[in-house]
Amino acid sequence: MNKFVTVCILLLWPMALAADEMKMAVTTSFANSGLAEILLPAIADDLGLNVQLLIVGTGQALKLGEAGDVDAVLVHSRAAEDAFVAAGFGTHRREIMYNDFVIIGPSGDPAGAHMATAATEAFARIAEATAPFVSRGDDSGTHKMELGIWTATGIEPAGDWYRAVGQGMGAALNTAAGMDAYILADRASWLNFGNKAGLGIVFEGDPALFNLYAYIPVNPSRHPHVNSKAAVQLEDWLTGPRAKALIEGYRIEGQQLFRFSAVEK
Repeated sequence: MNKFVTVCILLLWPMALAADEMKMAVTTSFANSGLAEILLPAIADDLGLNVQLLIVGTGQALKLGEAGDVDAVLVHSRAAEDAFVAAGFGTHRREIMYNDFVIIGPSGDPAGAHMATAATEAFARIAEATAPFVSRGDDSGTHKMELGIWTATGIEPAGDWYRAVGQGMGAALNTAAGMDAYILADRASWLNFGNKAGLGIVFEGDPALFNLYAYIPVNPSRHPHVNSKAAVQLEDWLTGPRAKALIEGYRIEGQQLFRFSAVEK
């Protein structure tokens, strides 16, 4: 068993709900959004399929797929997804839904990130002010997005103001709340996050912050033991009308968290 399994949180729906089982690695941002709690019972009802979620960052989710420790992955980092499929670990990539990333910060916004016209400018203002910034630092899709923004600014974040915690979205947000710090988060996790303390959204709306989730079945040619039949069934369900209604109907405080984006293979 891949060593990364030991750091995953495993969600198990009761065996009685489903006749078949499969394992899917998903991002912590997806799990923190609360959407899994809506989708999994419906999947069990409609397909008789018990989906076990291994909740990790995108990088670790893809490593689980490479090792054949899961039957499919649901992740959000396009370059890493394309590399995974190109290397033959996944059969194909299927877009499912999207939302966006937002920059969270102290209500007083000491760096003036709210005055920025682009995410790169917001990050540059934070660095110039050496305002506390929490990075997930865990090779997740969110972490990859954050690093991409820093690269685009030409700034290498370092120093006492920049703290990489190596944890999932919820834990990283808790750290930011405790430090009254800035952090990049997906909108769904932020809206579903309970411990907001004095933090709020200080920058949003840059098209560069687009956040797309894709489903990739693990290639049975690489790992014959994977439950490829269940993975195909789940893909058909996730791209169908029932999933669309649940995904687009999921709201917190009246705000829609995800938009359906599935297209034909």
